[in-house]
Amino acid sequence: MSISQQAFQLEESMNKISRFSVLKEILNGQTIDSDDLATITHYLQTMGTPAAKHFAKDAKCSLSALGLSINTENFIWDIPFAPTKDPKFKFIDLFAGIGGMRVAFQNLGGKCVFSSEWDKNAQTTYFENFGEVPFGDITKVDETEVPNHTILVAGFPCQAFSIAGFKGGFGDTRGTLFFDVARIIREKQPQAFFLENVKGLVGHDKGRTLKVILQTLRDDLGYHVPDPQVMNAKHFGVPQNRERIFIVGFRSKAASERFSYPKPLGKHMTFADVKEENEVSVKYYLSNRYLSTLEKHRARHAAKGNGFGFEIIPDDGIANAIVVGGMGRERNLVLDDRLTDFVPKTNIKGSVNRKGIRKMTPREWARLQGFPNKFRIVVADAQSYKQFGNSVAIPAIQATGRALLKALEGK
Repeated sequence: MSISQQAFQLEESMNKISRFSVLKEILNGQTIDSDDLATITHYLQTMGTPAAKHFAKDAKCSLSALGLSINTENFIWDIPFAPTKDPKFKFIDLFAGIGGMRVAFQNLGGKCVFSSEWDKNAQTTYFENFGEVPFGDITKVDETEVPNHTILVAGFPCQAFSIAGFKGGFGDTRGTLFFDVARIIREKQPQAFFLENVKGLVGHDKGRTLKVILQTLRDDLGYHVPDPQVMNAKHFGVPQNRERIFIVGFRSKAASERFSYPKPLGKHMTFADVKEENEVSVKYYLSNRYLSTLEKHRARHAAKGNGFGFEIIPDDGIANAIVVGGMGRERNLVLDDRLTDFVPKTNIKGSVNRKGIRKMTPREWARLQGFPNKFRIVVADAQSYKQFGNSVAIPAIQATGRALLKALEGK
């Protein structure tokens, strides 16, 4: 009998579930709507706080229908990132992805009281690591049902606004996902917000998108928003050249005036600091035919004076930005001569190259974003690359979040 089976039988005999791993096994064996799972897990995460009232009724109804009873007084969160005890502040995590911003703000002493993410695979990863299923489609979230919070964090997608001209306000943002962030801010009036987006937002739609966003935040919502700043992850302790725009805002003018974006830490990291410690699977090594195709592609562009093509990151170098798609991997190849078994484990054309050229592994991508090793990777490689490529550089988020908190605290 496995440990999990023994635990389940013990819990069953006590008639109350007191361990998350047992509850997860039971829930995984049921056919439950993801938003019902979100309600149950949000209720358990917020037990003992005012936020629980937003989820209690529906969660208790769902648990009762499943014949489950929870030991709410002594519930054990045996997961990598347990809910924060005695939090310094509360925050919500919108467009949560796999929880990079949540890791940063939990590290700073915050308690997450609401999360939203529509991608099912990202929800799976989030659940495994935080014990919480995010609510899905944010456009269907009732802002009045979002718990009160100190800080709203969101890595919202970059979308052009469809209305011609420049009218400003909610009228220009309707139909975009930024509007859903704005309506929650307007309803809940958090003390501060922290928004993250791609560097391209600066010039998106000839700068109009960012202009409308800032006008909405400043003029319509009444927040004090310092000029946004493009921050590079390589300046904050990860070996990745990744630039992203950060936008912070405060309800208090004084807090806004106290805030300044953090300076580079001066901590130089290289790929060697995140490289796999042991030999990795042959499946990450390129085939001779694939490598030959990449070499010819780069040579064609080089002949035209272009710098396009694959790139090999040396151990003493830093990675290019990891992004979704094949180019994100091809621009971040590495040399690793530790392979001893060259027998392919996947269907490849040709044989495994003998130059030691391989893709980075999902774990290496996780480390490039600052995810600790305890973060569980529970989806297939293709989804893992997508999830980490879409996530955030945690140390840069955390450094900025710390500056935001100091401004709120009057420091």
